[in-house]
Amino acid sequence: MDKKTQDLVDKGIMLPLMEEFYTIQGEGSHTGTAAYFIRVGGCDVGCHWCDVKESWNADLHPPTLADTIVENVKKYANTVVITGGEPLMWSMDYITKLLQENHIKTHIETSGAYSFSGKWDWFCLSPKKTKLPLTENYREADELKMIIHNKSDFDFAEQEAAKVGKKCQLFLQPEWSKKEKMTEEIVDYVMKNPKWKISLQTHKYLNIP
Repeated sequence: MDKKTQDLVDKGIMLPLMEEFYTIQGEGSHTGTAAYFIRVGGCDVGCHWCDVKESWNADLHPPTLADTIVENVKKYANTVVITGGEPLMWSMDYITKLLQENHIKTHIETSGAYSFSGKWDWFCLSPKKTKLPLTENYREADELKMIIHNKSDFDFAEQEAAKVGKKCQLFLQPEWSKKEKMTEEIVDYVMKNPKWKISLQTHKYLNIP
């Protein structure tokens, strides 16, 4: 990457774009709603069950002008979900300002392991044991989405729920490869602990992106 491009990436004017697509939000609070997804490359959180490991190496994904991405969004949607990878590895200030200036709602899904940036209408925090969120990101969370891979993850979920504000909605989501076993466990858990809601990866059941 030449110095000029690197400078634009550092400022968030360009982002390592893995993919972008218009689909139905499959998870969490906004399940079932139409949204334009922007998947940014780069992640070092290292979840062993990650279903987009191809996003981890940012160098594989071409730096793309945020202005170009926003022009693509405008053709399809009034809501954007920026995900990854780990989107907060990059400055989100420029692209979210541009999206909001175009009356497009800005949502993010992040592990919270990097410094907060951007202007967000909805902030979904999904903490991972391998690299915990920074304190500043717990304060921003509108939604806490905890992935349940085994029974010990319930304890981790409670630890993380204690760190977010009262406005934050709490979700437990079965890890896809363990969905048969863990969905049953989650149903029982939520019935005993009704502050939580269940999130499912409905886009996978619907066979859409």
